[in-house]
Amino acid sequence: MRTKRNLTRSLDRVFARLDREPERPAHIDVPRMSRHRVVLFSSTLAFYLAIVWAVITTSWLVRLDWRVMFFRPYQQWPQIHAFLDYYVVLGQRGPTAVMVAAWLGWRSWRQHTIRPLLTLAASLLLLNITVGAAKLGMGRLGPHYATVIGSNEMARGGDIFPSGHTANAVVTWGILAYLASTPRARRWLSALSAVTSLGVGLTTVYLGTHWLSDVLLGWAAGLLIMLALPWFEPLIARTEAALFSLRDRWRDRRIRPLPAPAVPVTPVALRPLATAAEQASAPAREPVAAGRGARAPIHMAPGPHTARSERSPVTPAGSRRPPHADRLPRGSSPSARPLTGG
Repeated sequence: MRTKRNLTRSLDRVFARLDREPERPAHIDVPRMSRHRVVLFSSTLAFYLAIVWAVITTSWLVRLDWRVMFFRPYQQWPQIHAFLDYYVVLGQRGPTAVMVAAWLGWRSWRQHTIRPLLTLAASLLLLNITVGAAKLGMGRLGPHYATVIGSNEMARGGDIFPSGHTANAVVTWGILAYLASTPRARRWLSALSAVTSLGVGLTTVYLGTHWLSDVLLGWAAGLLIMLALPWFEPLIARTEAALFSLRDRWRDRRIRPLPAPAVPVTPVALRPLATAAEQASAPAREPVAAGRGARAPIHMAPGPHTARSERSPVTPAGSRRPPHADRLPRGSSPSARPLTGG
């Protein structure tokens, strides 16, 4: 019971914080699908399709993949192997999503909006759908599981093409640049996310878990998601409005008092009002003392109650008190009493 009360109090505190500014702050810039962004999206899509075609046709890119694999970078530079084992974590979906979600959650708290978290959720959903479908659709095997030297290893039941580490690094760290408040911060964060994602991709090539073409395609896949995000901004805005509306209904339902149970009322038949002639001809009724109930008091004998005029007098003078020898009836003059002397 105490845990539920603490959780409700925490939710009320969060909602009160978000309610302090119901409108979106003016300094938050929402990127739009400009002509420049459309050109970049089209170029990146063409690059994506070119890499896929080059691998399917077993072109020079596949031969370069095999040469890099036989070079075995992890054997050429073993001194950086321990560092790169930790650096590649920057491309793993679980740890990076938790770190970025914590930062964006703090920003949502400061800016009184949940748009940053919804944008991260939308980008990760697009990443899982597009990259996952491409991996399963092409089914390429990785360098450690290659079977035929010089082949593209496509349609062999693998899930290595494109590189999920690289695409995830582009999206996870690129979302910070996408949600930047100023153009200068957006440029710096864009360059940092590009370098970080390419470094993660090359680290997977060093460790021998990905082909070089996997990294290039993963980088293009992540960039396509980042460039296409403005198309999903209206959906993000509607989702945010729907969540706030749901929050308001839930809070109103919890605060609103419960209605009192209805008490059944027995219907009473009303007599029609009497006319003036009927009231004049009706016999006069004696007023009834206020507060007299239907039942007689306990100290009175049961039976029909009679009016004072109908009662038989107890004494000749009409008083209920018993007669006394030394008292005279009311209204008679007292006679002179003999004075006795002592």
